[in-house]
Amino acid sequence: MIFLLWLSWGFSLASGQQDSELLARYLEETLMVDSNFPDHVARRVPRQGRFLQRLETRPRMAEFTVKSTIISRYAFTTVSCTMVNSGSEAKEGTFEMQIPAAAFISNFTMIIGDRIYHGEVTAKEKRTSKGAKERDDKHSSPTDGGENGVETFKASGTIPRKTQAIFTLHYEELLQRRLGKYEYTVSVRPQQLVGRLRVEVNILENSGISSLEVLPLQRGSKKVLDDISPPPSTVIGQTKTLAKVTFSPSLVQQTQIARNGILGDFIIRYDVNREPSIGDVQILNGYFVHYFAPRDLPPLPKNVVFVLDISASMVGAKLRQTKDALFTILRDLRPEDHFNIIGFSNRLKVWQQDHLVPVTPNNIRDAKKYIHSMSPTGGTNINEAVQTSAKLLNNYIAQNDIDARSVSLMIFLTDGRPTVGETQSSKILSNTKEAIREKFCLFTIGIGNDVDYKLLERMSLENCGIMRRIQENEDAAAQLKGFYDEIGTPLLSDIRVDYPKDSVEQVTQNLFPNYFNGSEIVIAGKLIERNSGKLHVEVTASNANKYILLKTDVAIDVPSKNDIRGSPGMEDGKEAENYAERAWSYLTIKELLTSWLKSDDSEEREHLMDKAKSLALTYNFITPFTSLKMKELQADRPKEDHPSPSTEAIGERVQSLQGHKVPPGVPKQPDKQRIKISKTSADGDPHFVIDFPSSKLAVCFNIDGQPGDILRLVSDHNESGVTVNGQLIGAPAPPNGHKKQRTYFSTITILSNKPERSYVEITPTKVILDDGERLILPCDRSATAGSSGLEVSIFANSNVTVEIQGTISFVILIHQYKNPAPYQRNHLGFYISSSKGLSPHSHGLLGQFLYHEVKLTQDPLGGSPQLASQNSTEEPNPRAVNTLKVKGRLVPVVWKQRKIYNGEQEVNCWFAKNNADKLIDGDYKDYLAAHPFDMGTGFGMTNRL
Repeated sequence: MIFLLWLSWGFSLASGQQDSELLARYLEETLMVDSNFPDHVARRVPRQGRFLQRLETRPRMAEFTVKSTIISRYAFTTVSCTMVNSGSEAKEGTFEMQIPAAAFISNFTMIIGDRIYHGEVTAKEKRTSKGAKERDDKHSSPTDGGENGVETFKASGTIPRKTQAIFTLHYEELLQRRLGKYEYTVSVRPQQLVGRLRVEVNILENSGISSLEVLPLQRGSKKVLDDISPPPSTVIGQTKTLAKVTFSPSLVQQTQIARNGILGDFIIRYDVNREPSIGDVQILNGYFVHYFAPRDLPPLPKNVVFVLDISASMVGAKLRQTKDALFTILRDLRPEDHFNIIGFSNRLKVWQQDHLVPVTPNNIRDAKKYIHSMSPTGGTNINEAVQTSAKLLNNYIAQNDIDARSVSLMIFLTDGRPTVGETQSSKILSNTKEAIREKFCLFTIGIGNDVDYKLLERMSLENCGIMRRIQENEDAAAQLKGFYDEIGTPLLSDIRVDYPKDSVEQVTQNLFPNYFNGSEIVIAGKLIERNSGKLHVEVTASNANKYILLKTDVAIDVPSKNDIRGSPGMEDGKEAENYAERAWSYLTIKELLTSWLKSDDSEEREHLMDKAKSLALTYNFITPFTSLKMKELQADRPKEDHPSPSTEAIGERVQSLQGHKVPPGVPKQPDKQRIKISKTSADGDPHFVIDFPSSKLAVCFNIDGQPGDILRLVSDHNESGVTVNGQLIGAPAPPNGHKKQRTYFSTITILSNKPERSYVEITPTKVILDDGERLILPCDRSATAGSSGLEVSIFANSNVTVEIQGTISFVILIHQYKNPAPYQRNHLGFYISSSKGLSPHSHGLLGQFLYHEVKLTQDPLGGSPQLASQNSTEEPNPRAVNTLKVKGRLVPVVWKQRKIYNGEQEVNCWFAKNNADKLIDGDYKDYLAAHPFDMGTGFGMTNRL
């Protein structure tokens, strides 16, 4: 049957685009379904049934095209997607596109049938609440998601039956030069096979293209097809100043690359010819853009302090790859450089106290030994690490006769958030600025997805550095080394670019602390007098040998050089003809956003926001202060009754849900009523409660752990494959309390290795589900997602339910404070809702009691011991001595009452003192996990007990 189906479609391949769509459907469905059935015979009928069902429910993407025009490093990109609903009823079509985080969306249009919807850029309404400010801060970063990050644009609309829809997206960006190359990236992820897929990139560089290459397709930092560069079907044409690159894989080539239509990133790298003097000044229609990237200069000496996170969360690959990268970086230090190394967790480990050491073979050898000996432990004290490092570097600069032209740097790396010491971001920022005092630059690096990138970015921006996000994968060491290479060779310091004040206005940033080899300084502005004939430019800076001064006059009347009209491949788009003006507006808005992000003054922030908003509205850019509203272009015709289209989070990052079972459209609202809560739990400070239903009593105890401790709550690794770990965060004790500090659960990690390895990581703000495809969901929105036997249900700002294989269920309560007291922290509570699938060999602080019962005896003073009533609701005799018998051990207990589940339930329980001494197997320290993902192989005390 399948063979005949193939032939019937194969016969009509010559009939055009429609048959290409049919072939795309067949190939995609065949390949997707084949992977779900293990044998030939059993899969024939189900495969066809599922195939036909999917054909009826999914609009087909008939065409996906990307056309880009890059003029003097400024890129205009247009993405067009055509979807066809060939079904018998209306279906929702969703267009999704990853774009660079540094890009601005400039236009979006949808044509659904004969109805046209046009995007109109409007100002966002002012919000004065604290929560609104925090949301703006979160999405305001000019490098949201890291400088190498992406945002996801998503739009949807109902497509009537037998109708097509066309989605068209425009965005713009100024390409940054790194390691001597400009890099332009296009995301080719249509998420299904496409009958006509084409990417076309046209590059015009009047100074001349010196090198150009097309990299293999990549997903993240992984190559999709090893050593295939350029990707199949790529065609490159090039002259001295022009280049045209096309990528148009056939259906067969698409299936060879990716069966699900997620081909990856199509990447072009190139560089241009440069004059050895003042740089390249482009002037067009009253605007100028100045590109300054000198070369062949001797490097400046460096004074650098490497500050490395060695907390418990760095265990495993992250710390190993950090060490590997540092070994390579140390080898690249120059003899004139000086350096030191500091490791931090909840304690600091300084390699060389109070000074930096010169680069010698012996010092490099000793530094490598020191790095090799670093081991992960404890929490993350970011504030103390920065303060100590800044003091060390400042003292070294002040007390030593260092070269005035040397460059001092702090390179700070972490994979987490502040958990120990000062944890308030605002205080850390002010402390950092005060400690550095503009004496040197701070460069921050975040590894993975659980990092406070907003904090790291502000730390670097406020101290003349940059922040970089490093993906947590096998290529992390290369990413770290790549970032260091960008800043490891300073060629100039204290750069100042000047133009006559009576000739220019509204010039972007013209003072720069450093220029690093392979990068580029870009300045733009407006000409006051276009007819002056020339523009005088002066550049002053310091290099390793002397102070330098460069001067030149640039001719203004050079329309033939910078006018692109008539250039091959540049026929489309009026905006591209004014690339210099749009590059100026792009840079100006970016700088306003950066200044707004750095400012703590409300009036200044308001002024900066108004300026950025006004400019964004003028040039039709989507920014954190503007939004896109879809409006239908009216025509004299009757309207059909179907919903208007919608766009989601335009200008903000949207987490991709590809690969996970998330319902389309609005996320499903989890049913709060179906949540079943048992008394067996760990919540609050943390207070543990164990319910023994057959004994009709409950037992409770406390664990006084340390901030950063990771407690193993449930351990059934060898049987059901489930492990639950909870990480503690610290807080001061309430006044007049008996405790010195409080601890709460900040993170609950649920791991499962059956049928496949996956995990769920829950914090008060987000849920991470990872089964090979990583999904991040916020806790302030209700949603469900599931994969590989795991189902996660979020009830907004209330709780998260995790169900495993339908037989194990955990509920995690979310405790958040609107106005927390100093001793309060947002935290989590852990409840076992169903333990049916956990084995009798389960262990952990809670798991060890699931299949055991206890007996309570009371010894009245002056009387003989007797078996107590098993009804725990009855208040016991206060004069009696009460003892529990657990696993043959006798445990003295006292009667208490506790409230659980946000105070909604009250529990009468028998309390075991002294960290559950004698109640639990061994000591509570035996339940400490090395890191949140530590599944272990069994209870650490087994051999001794």
